Amino acid sequence: MARRKKGRAVHGWLVVDKPAGMTSTSVVNKVRWAFNAQKAGHAGTLDPDATGVLAVALGEATKTVPFITDALKCYRFSVRFGQATNTDDAEGQVIAQSDTRPSDEDILAALPQFEGDIMQVPPKFSAVKIDGERAYKLARDDEDFEIAARPLYVDELKFVERVDADHAIFEMVCGKGGYVRAIARDLGEVLGCFGHVEWLRREWSGPWDVEEGVSLDEVEKLARTDEIDQLLRPVEEGLADLDEVTCTPEGATRLRNGNPGMVYPADGVEYGDEVWASFEGKPVAVGQYKAGELHPNRVFNL
Repeated sequence: MARRKKGRAVHGWLVVDKPAGMTSTSVVNKVRWAFNAQKAGHAGTLDPDATGVLAVALGEATKTVPFITDALKCYRFSVRFGQATNTDDAEGQVIAQSDTRPSDEDILAALPQFEGDIMQVPPKFSAVKIDGERAYKLARDDEDFEIAARPLYVDELKFVERVDADHAIFEMVCGKGGYVRAIARDLGEVLGCFGHVEWLRREWSGPWDVEEGVSLDEVEKLARTDEIDQLLRPVEEGLADLDEVTCTPEGATRLRNGNPGMVYPADGVEYGDEVWASFEGKPVAVGQYKAGELHPNRVFNL
């Protein structure tokens, strides 16, 4: 006999303006409890001391998480020049110092090498796995190890403001898997002065801006009430980067059973494109469009 899932079958996205001092997992757990939801997850980890957009998926919205994880994200952050730390942020121990400070011109000249398709070595205090172990656990145990460089797409790295000789504010738009702490570390090395992240805020993630985010105080205030569902955003907002097609009634039935189903033609959609299909205003499936049919790889139970 199948074990009954605990909680409600609630579906949608909650855009949280994450506070500092909490892990992303802790935020997800609090949201799941507040909604009494059967299932929850997030699209893109933020460090505990980082703030800003943390998109939490509930129920069937978890099936759209990969599309938000893959989407571009924007970070605003402050770099502290003159110090390197073992965590590449302000929480770590200072491991190297320099009296050198870069000029604004030096900073501007260095930024282009951090844009486009680059290779980045994640911080040692990160969740990257090394032979099955998390890197941060090895680092805490003072283990000697190396992390291989990983590809990262940086759409833009902008010098926003020079606060003083020791501090500057930047804005970065990048793809998945990027570590802002590594950007600060590597920028400091290129400038010959060392550097680490002082603070970090995710301004937007995929389709959502931080202004749309709700606070955890608001979530806790409405926890386990009927009103809390009003905070949810539709499941299909997680599919904003995909084109939409509409099912025929027969196609919707077939798709919901996991079979290819007929859809109406849509402008700009070509053979082989990944799209999502709707019927009567609700998402039915995601899959490949082929000659008037959608071949599903994700089906929604809404």
